[in-house]
Amino acid sequence: MCGTEAREQLPLISSPASGCGCCFNETDGPAPTTSGGAAYALEGLTCGHCVKTVEKAVGTVNGVTAASVDLVPGGRSRLVVQGTASASAVHDAVASAGYTLAGS
Repeated sequence: MCGTEAREQLPLISSPASGCGCCFNETDGPAPTTSGGAAYALEGLTCGHCVKTVEKAVGTVNGVTAASVDLVPGGRSRLVVQGTASASAVHDAVASAGYTLAGS
């Protein structure tokens, strides 16, 4: 490296089943997380506004205590949902926000 390139450090997603945030490819529904929630792969998110839209939509689902998105522009982003909401309710909320769960 010649020292002229600036590289941004991206955080790793700590779930052992999913790998890092840039190669998360869960397609068979929600994956369990270490803190009792569920993780989903999302398609179509490109910016922070997309993230906030999905987090807000999923956050209104009955049984959701928290929802957060790890954005991967141009790839599969990761949605982590805490609470007791069903996968179908999360799917419907994501769809109502205009986005798609990967593999759906």
